[in-house]
Amino acid sequence: MSTSSRAGAARLRRWPGPVLPAVLLPAVLLPAAAMAAAAMAAVLLAGCAASASPGPSQTSGSQTSGSQAAARNPALDPGSSLGGQPAPDISLRNQFGQPMSLRQFRGKVVILAFADSQCTTVCPLTTVSMVQAKQLLGPAGSKVQLLGVDANPRATSVADVMAYSRAHNMVNQWDFLTGTPAQLTAVWQAYHIAVQIQAGQIDHTPALLVIDPQGREREIYLTQMNYASIGQAAQILADEAASLLPGHPHVASQRSLAHIAGLGPASAATLPGVPSGTVRLTPGQPRLVMFFATWLAETSDLRSHLLALDGYARAAARAHLPGLVAVDETATEPSAATVAAYVKSLGSPLHYPVALDVTGRLADGYGVQDQPWFALVSAAGTIVWKHDGWLPLATLEAAARRA
Repeated sequence: MSTSSRAGAARLRRWPGPVLPAVLLPAVLLPAAAMAAAAMAAVLLAGCAASASPGPSQTSGSQTSGSQAAARNPALDPGSSLGGQPAPDISLRNQFGQPMSLRQFRGKVVILAFADSQCTTVCPLTTVSMVQAKQLLGPAGSKVQLLGVDANPRATSVADVMAYSRAHNMVNQWDFLTGTPAQLTAVWQAYHIAVQIQAGQIDHTPALLVIDPQGREREIYLTQMNYASIGQAAQILADEAASLLPGHPHVASQRSLAHIAGLGPASAATLPGVPSGTVRLTPGQPRLVMFFATWLAETSDLRSHLLALDGYARAAARAHLPGLVAVDETATEPSAATVAAYVKSLGSPLHYPVALDVTGRLADGYGVQDQPWFALVSAAGTIVWKHDGWLPLATLEAAARRA
């Protein structure tokens, strides 16, 4: 299984000082010499709190109402103010190998994310929300720069950040920066980003900052592991960016920021199918649901895994095991057409249904935390087994007998 940044673990490792494992850094040792560090400490420790203060763009009328809804939404971080302190400069190389610095984007609003270049969990949610936020600003989006810094100490080459950018259709939509381990560590520390390897996985603070045209840190957000809230997070980002741009341009979407309920295994759900039709999930029959996304091809042989699952579908029919349903997490894809094109490119038909989770509500209802994600559902509509990562068919068949 590829390395990935785990949002739940990362949220427990937000340190205002040097990047160290949480268990080794008692609170009394946190640096507090400077006001900037103290302010950042407060932000990083409260970034996920529902009571976080609204940003400058959330000040009155419907924006105030939206801020209140976001504050009550457990799937959203409404943001925390960074007080306008100067953003530390960054000098690294982008996915094309070109030297870049944060200074060169003065005059633009910068949306800066720290993303694992091989992430299969929270980072795709972060980057989709960035792209959508810029799109919501329409022509004014040209005044917004999307910037990423690699947060994977094991995958730091230009090829690594290019592979992530290609997999997520972002090659020409942002600059994804990387450098030597020493260079990256310096940036992580300057921005108080915790990065560590635990049990073979990359854990990092899922931080996203908004920097104003004068190069000052204005707001910080921590991406939550929730698929249905991606569009809401994008709107919050767009509102913040608009508040910092001349003329405060219009944001195309003003959707509700109230919590969007997931669709759990006890609920009936009808999803669009690939290449056509619909796929219906209903309680009353055990089933094995496999969540995936086409961008997994960056970190695994996705084609081979999808075709191999035909073996499970045949075994399930013979042995009366729960039927397999594959669900693409379309909320993190460039488009539904991307999924249809990928399935067609397999060159062989799949003998199990493939559905599109366009809204992300199914993934949230099933508690998906990684890609791929298997969930075995009993006839009563409860999840009796779950697993993240690919498995040999024999192991999968053995697990399916639990339903």
